[in-house]
Amino acid sequence: GALLALSKPPGLPVLGQPGELSLDALLPVLRRRLGLPAEFHVVKAPARQYSGLVLLSSCYYTTKKLQQFFTKVRQRDQYPATYCAVTVGVPAESEGEIRTGLRWQQQGDTALVVPVPAPGRHSLARKEVKSTLTRYRVLGAGGGCALLQLQPKTAFPEQLQVHLTLLLCPALGDHEHSSRVGSVLGVPFLLTPEAAPTRTQVLDEELLSRLGLSPQQLRHLPLHIHFQELMLP
Repeated sequence: GALLALSKPPGLPVLGQPGELSLDALLPVLRRRLGLPAEFHVVKAPARQYSGLVLLSSCYYTTKKLQQFFTKVRQRDQYPATYCAVTVGVPAESEGEIRTGLRWQQQGDTALVVPVPAPGRHSLARKEVKSTLTRYRVLGAGGGCALLQLQPKTAFPEQLQVHLTLLLCPALGDHEHSSRVGSVLGVPFLLTPEAAPTRTQVLDEELLSRLGLSPQQLRHLPLHIHFQELMLP
């Protein structure tokens, strides 16, 4: 009917800058290729750095009904969106929930998303901090890495990456937040954003060898978070 699903590669933004390759810029080409009369708009899509499911619609009524459905299922404590991620490290518990406040913090010329473990009522009311929740489950583990199922109940930029660092298991290919997880004698611990400037993710030699990458190639490793499944009515 009105819906079309496709899979987006990592690094492709939904809305790009003028002249930048983006999903939005490709939609007219896609419509012509498929020979469809109506224009598409995006119902649901992963962030630029994620890969995975993009849901498009050519009917605004259908889109509105879907958005209402997503709101209702969250109110019923269901999780309409499911992601999977490869992590460096294995969570201590095989399943659980990550709850924390998140906010933007200016650090030099860069704005960072940082956790606020116990946000105050006033900061939440003023929307300086957003309370966030992600449910996770370990699907498999090996070689010091894990495959996780992630189901966010809230939406905040970079929520999944920050939540994974709070598990001390940053996503593979996370060159923005992984530096916040340090290690002493093989035991991981959390660093503050101020003490952990952004850098290319550091991986041990064994994992680099298994990935077939040199240290110089590591900065091109994409973020391994994939939008896998979306619940529809």
